[in-house]
Amino acid sequence: MSRIRVIIADDHPVFRYGIRALLGTIPDIEVVGEATSGDAAVEVATTLQPDVVLMDLHMPGLSGIEATRELKRVVPATRVLMLTMFEDDTSVFAAMRAGAHGYVLKDSEQDHIIRAIQAVGHGEAIFSPTIAARVMAFFAAPYTVVPKELFPTLNDREREILALMAKGITNEEIAHQLIVAPKTASNYVSSILSKLQVADRTQAVIRARDAGLG
Repeated sequence: MSRIRVIIADDHPVFRYGIRALLGTIPDIEVVGEATSGDAAVEVATTLQPDVVLMDLHMPGLSGIEATRELKRVVPATRVLMLTMFEDDTSVFAAMRAGAHGYVLKDSEQDHIIRAIQAVGHGEAIFSPTIAARVMAFFAAPYTVVPKELFPTLNDREREILALMAKGITNEEIAHQLIVAPKTASNYVSSILSKLQVADRTQAVIRARDAGLG
C-alpha cells in the first residue's frame, strides 16, 4: 500500500514538531513538507502535490479557509483535513463550504488524529465526535436562505454577507464569522454596494431590511 503524503500547515513550530514526530512513527504516512501560512500552504502543496494537507484555521496571510478554497481550485486531488482548536459552527461550516474533507480538533486523542489522516487520505470524510454532533444538529434545525430573486445581481457569498450587514454586523465581525481576511470582507462589501448601486453601507442595509433581512 502506498504511503499517504502529508503537508503540515500551521504557524506554531511546537505543534508542527509534535505532529511531525507523531506521524513519523506511522508506517503508511509520510510528512513531505511544512508551511507556516496559508499562502505558503498553497505554494508548497502546488509544488509537492500531497495527498493530504493538515490545515490550521488561523494563520498569517491567507486563512486556513481561504487556503483550502484555493487548494481546491489549483490542486483538486489534494484533500484538506482541518486540524484546529476552533469548534464553533461558523468555523466548521466555513471549512466545509471551502471544501475541507475533515475537521478534527487539536486536543483529540493521537489515535483519532492518525485515523482521520488515514481516512481523508483514502478519500473519506471525517469529523471529531463533537464536530459531527454540530453538523447533525445544524441539518436538523430549520434555517433561512436568502432567495436569489431578492438580489439577483449578487452571488451566494454576497447575499450571505448582505444578510449579516442587515443584522448590524461590522466588516471586522463578518471577517471573523466567515474566517476570511478583513480586507476580503471589505472587498465583498464594496462589491455589494456597487452591484446594488447604493452610495454607502447604510443604504445597502436599508435595502436589505426592506427585503426582510436582518
